Amino acid sequence: MLIEDVRQLLQGLMAGQLSIGQAETLLEQLDASTQETRDACVDLGRSQRCGYAEVVYGTGKTPQSVVEIFECLYDNGQDCLGTRIDSEQAAELRPRFSDLIYNQVGRTARVMQKSRGQNTGHVVLVSAGTSDAPVFEEALETLKWMRCEVDTFTDVGVAGPQRLNRALPRLREADAVVVVAGMEGALASVVGGHVSCPVVAVPTSVGYGANLGGLAPLLAMLNSCAANVAVVNIDAGFKGGYLAGLMANRGWTEESS
Repeated sequence: MLIEDVRQLLQGLMAGQLSIGQAETLLEQLDASTQETRDACVDLGRSQRCGYAEVVYGTGKTPQSVVEIFECLYDNGQDCLGTRIDSEQAAELRPRFSDLIYNQVGRTARVMQKSRGQNTGHVVLVSAGTSDAPVFEEALETLKWMRCEVDTFTDVGVAGPQRLNRALPRLREADAVVVVAGMEGALASVVGGHVSCPVVAVPTSVGYGANLGGLAPLLAMLNSCAANVAVVNIDAGFKGGYLAGLMANRGWTEESS
């Protein structure tokens, strides 16, 4: 429900241009923030409540269902993002959206409204190794969908600590940092010791047997001695990017106001 719409409704009621019954009808229409497709009930009010539109999780959905949800969001003026989108789903989306951006590595698809500008929040995205690329790319596409300014640094894991040095100037200017790392997940703590902003740590399932499918870096990150490190789920690139984007854009909005 848009605040401006409610304001106009109240003004009409106070001016005697609307009856109470008419106002009730209009309020019900304004609150119609969901729209049903064949398989889904799309939450069109999420961008008003939470700042960003509903995101489509592709796993388990038919290509036709993904297309219908994207159409619903886009036709209502919202940017579209799908995660865990496979090639078949992307192929079904492309004829409908000529400007579709499909990231095959990150398994994401997004369609952006051309009328919207860029946010000013600045996020730096760092990965420990190239094997972390699918999770890294998912976080990157999420931040682009949130219209953040993003710097990226890849393959700067702790086995070669000197490689992090080139990223430090930009890291120290960031509103938030995302660190994507598998193996033992130590990079998040190292980065946390260099910056004054929040660090969102994303453990990945990259590693040998005792990595336990990402459990080892998850526990290491949760036990980080760097006080500014917070952790999301294993391989949750979307969640890491989303939280960092919220922090960065909220920080800029509050500062500018």
